[in-house]
Amino acid sequence: MVPETRVPAPPEGLAATVLPSVIEVSWTNPTRRVDGSPIRDLAVVRLYRHVDAGESEPKPAIRTGDTVVGYTPLGRIDLQHAQDRPPDTSVVGNQVRWVDRAELSAGRRYTYVATASDSTGRTSAPSPRLSVVYITAPAPPTGLEGQPGERQVTLSWLAPAALSDGSPLSGTIAYQVLRSPGPDIALAPISPTPVAEPSYTDTNLENDQAYSYAVVALRSDAGGVAQSAPSTTIVVTPRDMTPPSPPAGLVAIPSPGTVRLAWNANSEPDVAGYVVYRRGTAGRVARVGRVTAPGTTFTDRDVPSGRYDYHVTAVDSGAIPNESSPSEVVNVDVP
Repeated sequence: MVPETRVPAPPEGLAATVLPSVIEVSWTNPTRRVDGSPIRDLAVVRLYRHVDAGESEPKPAIRTGDTVVGYTPLGRIDLQHAQDRPPDTSVVGNQVRWVDRAELSAGRRYTYVATASDSTGRTSAPSPRLSVVYITAPAPPTGLEGQPGERQVTLSWLAPAALSDGSPLSGTIAYQVLRSPGPDIALAPISPTPVAEPSYTDTNLENDQAYSYAVVALRSDAGGVAQSAPSTTIVVTPRDMTPPSPPAGLVAIPSPGTVRLAWNANSEPDVAGYVVYRRGTAGRVARVGRVTAPGTTFTDRDVPSGRYDYHVTAVDSGAIPNESSPSEVVNVDVP
């Protein structure tokens, strides 16, 4: 028999995440038929499941009508009528998510396949099989803290103390770090692979931008991997921590009651201004003025007669400004 070439191609990209008490299954709906022509009337997708002990190869998936031999239908998603979809399912564009809560048992293997049908009932072959071993997820990490740095954030947290059902922790625990760069953007994984230790440094960030972070724990045991609920979310803002170089070329010209100062402009592009300091005969250093860049001169007025030391610092434009070390000191005698 010649295969039907007008049927939809199977769904692809099946993935599954074992979470506390559920298995979240996702896939991508087909956009073309087996013959390569576009599908404009995809109507229904169905998810099927087979459960076994995982002691041999997963059961083959062979479709007969609207059934897959040996697999239990979990349900159907009507792609044309959102109100008729089962609870715990979502469809965003071609991406589908299904939360499986049906009689899950620790240590059992769950194999999933999906099919797609058009509006005339032509149905695809089953998707490639996806098998996962259901194990109990760990409790979420606790005590998440973040230390801001120069274009980076250093995170640390505490390992989960137990499994999500309260039983003692077992298996191997690793972590996935989640980040959001804005209040309206969902948290997403940032580490390319899970990290083994309860710490992580996130680099190449933008200074003075707030980032949200959370961490999930990943438990590996008995051939399965389960993910915890996320930790508490924290917000950390990296900041510029590098001060400008000290200003150079400071000169001072005294006159009765007045000292005029000038210096060379700093080359750093983020210098916002300069602060002028004076020390008198009593030895106390006082801040006597600030100049906004690109200005590089200052006149200190109403200065009593006497000997004074002056120095200048540069200040950058960071949210928490960094101040340079002092320039060279100049001494003047005010008549």
